[in-house]
Amino acid sequence: MKMLSLTKFGIFAIIVCLLFSASSVYGHGFGIDKISSVDVQGKELSILVEMPMYFENDQEQITITVIDKQEKENAKNVTLLIGLFHENEMIFRNYFFAENGILSIKVIPTKDGTVTIHGEQDSLLGAWHGTESNPIEITGPLFNSSGLYNFEIEVRTIDEPTNIIEGSGTYYADLSIAEIISYPQEDSENNTVEFRLKSYFDKISNLEYDVEAKQVTFEMPFDWSEKQMSHVSVVHVEVHFPKDFAEFLAPSYLGYANGIELFKSSVTIDDYTEEDERIVHFVLLKDHLRFLKNEMKKLDEPLPDNIAFTLLTGDKIELPLIAYTKSEDFKLNLAWDPLMIEPGASTMFIFTIRDGMTDAPLRNSDYTFVIIQNGKEIHRTSGVALIGGHFEKFTFAEDQTGPTIIKFENIRNTGQETEFGIAVAPEFGTIASLILIISIISIIFVTRKNSFRFNI
Repeated sequence: MKMLSLTKFGIFAIIVCLLFSASSVYGHGFGIDKISSVDVQGKELSILVEMPMYFENDQEQITITVIDKQEKENAKNVTLLIGLFHENEMIFRNYFFAENGILSIKVIPTKDGTVTIHGEQDSLLGAWHGTESNPIEITGPLFNSSGLYNFEIEVRTIDEPTNIIEGSGTYYADLSIAEIISYPQEDSENNTVEFRLKSYFDKISNLEYDVEAKQVTFEMPFDWSEKQMSHVSVVHVEVHFPKDFAEFLAPSYLGYANGIELFKSSVTIDDYTEEDERIVHFVLLKDHLRFLKNEMKKLDEPLPDNIAFTLLTGDKIELPLIAYTKSEDFKLNLAWDPLMIEPGASTMFIFTIRDGMTDAPLRNSDYTFVIIQNGKEIHRTSGVALIGGHFEKFTFAEDQTGPTIIKFENIRNTGQETEFGIAVAPEFGTIASLILIISIISIIFVTRKNSFRFNI
């Protein structure tokens, strides 16, 4: 049965949806967390805490930047009382001084010993500060374990080194050391399938694959108290499994947290980052977490101390598809009408060109639109997306079926490019075609690895 074409209003609606999809967010686990508003003696400050997602080298660095929001410059002569905690245990709690508002701390993890701070200390508060020849260093058994690390920060001086501030309040930043854990499971034919979980928030455990229900379950500790949730921006977890694991491949997935169905935007398929694996991302924003908490409170039961995730196969494809350029400077969203692409029928490809960092549509964006089948170009045209979103029409010939690449070249005249995988397959029914669209991506992109990320 043919899919009905969209009305002009419907096409406009798709363009509007592409233009105004969810914006980028700050995220735990991406090396940065921001305390947006700190009130100190009438000054409004922001504090940026940065550290690596992985402590893989002999030496890494933590950077904390204090910004005067009104003056739009770094604060001067800032003393911070910083406590670092992991799994409710304190690693250190000391004063640190940053003359120019930027505190750089070299971290040298060791397996044994005690946590020791090296550098120079002032005579007023004993605050550690570094020089070019004698930088601040912390050595000892720290950052050896994955999961969530909690920074408690107080501002104790500002403007002048002797301007001591009392009662400025305690502010919190959370960053994560990412972990990847493998969980071998058995499929319906008792073959071993390797699932992998990657957490950008806290430790994950107890993955199980249910053959009958075609679902994956696992859990993560989580503090639902207002104190903790007030500064959690996003919880992000990835489920990895082989692309050839046919019984769990699906055009879409349903996600649940503690038995409550998640928003569609919280569960996203990623077939581009890894050549041999499909990744399904769970992304729970602050509003999603508050929604979950409110729903759990309706049950009139004590709030749990975790998030219990469930991932179920679905049968609907979710548009738009998303791809980044290799540099991640640009992000493209792509949809098409009609949904089932058939030879002889005009297909409208609707797309938006976005800033890879801010997610904002980029007006007056040059592009070259290319269609490729069997390694050969069958169509090429150039244009300008005046409002960031635009469309191109193409009618496939009777012999132009099968796996197809939709490629965007020379985006905004920068030479950057990205591409999508679709299928032109009239011999399949609608659902089969949608499943084929998902499945062939692993074939089309075996030599390409587009990044999937959540920006800050």
